[in-house]
Amino acid sequence: MNDKPANNRAGWKQDPAGVRKNILAVAMAEFAANGLSGARIDEIAAKTSTSKRMIYYYFGDKEGLYGQVLEEAYRQVRTGEQELELDHLPPVEALKLLAEFTFEHHSRNPDFIRIVMIENIHDGAYLEQSELIRLLNAGAIQKLEAICRRGRDAGLFRDDVAPLELHWHISALSFFNVSNRATFSRIFGNALFSPEGQRTLKEHLVEMVVGLALKPDRRSRR
Repeated sequence: MNDKPANNRAGWKQDPAGVRKNILAVAMAEFAANGLSGARIDEIAAKTSTSKRMIYYYFGDKEGLYGQVLEEAYRQVRTGEQELELDHLPPVEALKLLAEFTFEHHSRNPDFIRIVMIENIHDGAYLEQSELIRLLNAGAIQKLEAICRRGRDAGLFRDDVAPLELHWHISALSFFNVSNRATFSRIFGNALFSPEGQRTLKEHLVEMVVGLALKPDRRSRR
């Protein structure tokens, strides 16, 4: 069993939250690179400031660790959305900012995309077991519902604009930008993945999503 020196063990007792955070960060990279079946607790332990024994102490087993990595991945993106403070912004600006944030977050965090892809391979079985993930993602839709309500009240948004559909469009375009980057760039070249190409894609994502929400007569006034 892989154990670290005594001075590291003292650190585990002094900062258990830090130890747990370190394990989750390393494990997320390992699961993203190797999948649930391919990741090894020995490899994860070797790259942390703790030991295999402590990983089992905190998370139970590899599947328990994977489940909490999945929760942490969603927690990070939803925390980022919360920090945008969208409730204080006009509806069009709030929707624009949310779309921009999602595009940029996914682009900066390819491991998040890979973890979600892996979970889809497992038919969402581990996600389904997590009450936390359900609550986090319900909050994401609630934010869009609030934005849409303000937009309708202001006479800007269509009466039938659907928050869940807006979330789907934002997620789909932001997700594909990372998930299919390797194959897309090898077939069609790297132009869309240059800094200029990414700025253009983000701008067009915002235009499409905001345009979908706006009333037809409001689109021409933008």
